[in-house]
Amino acid sequence: MTSHTLRAAVIGVGSMGRNHARVYASLPGVELAAVCDTNYAAASNLANIYRCRIYTDYHEMLANEDLDLVSVVVPTKYHFALAEAVIAHGVHVLIEKPIAATVEQGWMLIEAARRQGVLLTVGHIERFNPAIIALKEQLQNHELGNLFQIMSRRVGPFPARIMDVGVVIDLATHEIDILNYLIGSPIVRMHVELHRHLHQSHEDMLSALLRFENGMIGMLDINWLTPTKIRELSVVGERGMFVANYLTQDLTFYENDACQGRAWPELALIGVSEGRSIRLKVPRREPLYEELRSFCEAVRYGTEPVVSGEAGVNALAIANQMVEIGLRDQPAARLIERALAVGG
Repeated sequence: MTSHTLRAAVIGVGSMGRNHARVYASLPGVELAAVCDTNYAAASNLANIYRCRIYTDYHEMLANEDLDLVSVVVPTKYHFALAEAVIAHGVHVLIEKPIAATVEQGWMLIEAARRQGVLLTVGHIERFNPAIIALKEQLQNHELGNLFQIMSRRVGPFPARIMDVGVVIDLATHEIDILNYLIGSPIVRMHVELHRHLHQSHEDMLSALLRFENGMIGMLDINWLTPTKIRELSVVGERGMFVANYLTQDLTFYENDACQGRAWPELALIGVSEGRSIRLKVPRREPLYEELRSFCEAVRYGTEPVVSGEAGVNALAIANQMVEIGLRDQPAARLIERALAVGG
């Protein structure tokens, strides 16, 4: 156990990095020691707010500061180099998802952290969403009985700031990790449709149909084309359906009135009917605050982080497979040409 004040730093102070800095500065027993960004003005503005040191070179920051932990919050293509440098200095690291640009780089970072004896975690923030945590508890308690289907919708406006990856890596990795967390069964088959309407070089729409080894069916609806942000996940089982709203952190149970304690296969002879809708009591918390608090506790007490590097690699590998399958019968060049033709 580490009893001293933990010294934290953030590399990359864009929209997400600024929030990492804000949370570290507010956590008890944690000092935001430094921020680093190639944009000096952005780093300076943040440093003036939180009274921490400014760097534009992460090598200089790692050499000069005695740090306990670092958040790497930069474009995906820079994850590997920055995280590798942090690990090499013996500093615990949180890498915003995805873990790296490639699966191979992800495994290299995991091995480097193991050799150095430091913690590595990946910023799959929805693991810390109270609605998802409550849903996991309900499923573990078998409140739905046999599970049939899981559906996830993560859509919203086009983010002009994201240019290095498409919607699969940026958004679908959230849902892939949550499916792994909630279902715990490998995907054995998938059908994927991709399209590019607005993004200059990557897909901005994903529709996927999944089959899990346990027999469940999954559906993903992910895009950057919807004029309002929707973040919703539903699970259907023999006793009804749970719907989790990521944004409001509401969890609602829609009862199958025909069930009334009956078990499958008897229920199959009766069918499904509409019953009560019950909104469960879920305490609201900021997921990022909970994520960074959990990371700091893991560093302080020497425990394993909630989201392992292996979980991050798994989410990235499945996302890459979705892109590969989506483009297999429709090469990228033809996909882009068709999208431009439709857009024109």
